[in-house]
Amino acid sequence: MATVTGKLTVVGLGPGNAGQLTPEALAAVDAADAVFGYGPYLDRIPARTGQSRTPSDNRQELQRAAQALESAAAGANVAVVSGGDPGVFAMAAAVCEAIDKGPAAWRDLDVTVLPGVSAMLAVAARVGAPLGHDFCAISLSDNLKPWPVIEKRLEAAAGAGFVIAFYNPVSRARPWQLDRAFETLRKHLPASTPVIFGRAVGRVDERMAIVTLNGATAAQADMATCIIVGSSETRVIPRANKSSLVYTPRSMPDVTA
Repeated sequence: MATVTGKLTVVGLGPGNAGQLTPEALAAVDAADAVFGYGPYLDRIPARTGQSRTPSDNRQELQRAAQALESAAAGANVAVVSGGDPGVFAMAAAVCEAIDKGPAAWRDLDVTVLPGVSAMLAVAARVGAPLGHDFCAISLSDNLKPWPVIEKRLEAAAGAGFVIAFYNPVSRARPWQLDRAFETLRKHLPASTPVIFGRAVGRVDERMAIVTLNGATAAQADMATCIIVGSSETRVIPRANKSSLVYTPRSMPDVTA
């Protein structure tokens, strides 16, 4: 059997600000013979002479992973780039799934996953510490799972008191789901619950807004937006001439006492 000499690194690029790209991630991309990724993500990183780049659509994750693995199996040093953290609704899972379903030779590859700053962490840092206590992340896209499953998870998370980060909140093909999600949460949370809309955090077109759950609508978001919905414990600290701070206390009352 031929020895597998290639390697594959899944690289998290962070939310888009070059200052939030780790030196480890940048070095891995620079060292790669071939780089695969969603086109706009490839545009974020500097090109190197002699390095091949293969852009693909954002709905082609498994095909992208398979192409990258084929290249690595042929002996190349390959980087697969992913926005935010590659393990959060992103390419690390796609690469693992492709290996799980693919040729046995792919299991012999040297595979490394390098973390990046996820969108929910970047949004949270902009406003304070809304993820200061227990939280979860839910993708609102029903491309890979049915909407009833999403609603069930929303009910469970809100009922259990988690702060919730929404990924993939809305798109042209899914204009109704975010408003439906807010309707579901209003059954369990106070109308005054803080909701944070963080769009393109760290980029020139960044936009941040803090509203209440009662006033949150899908019109305030697009696919570049990550949303954080607080729990009943989440607090907003108004400050004169400064942006408000949002935080979720690390302790909560003992409801069993």
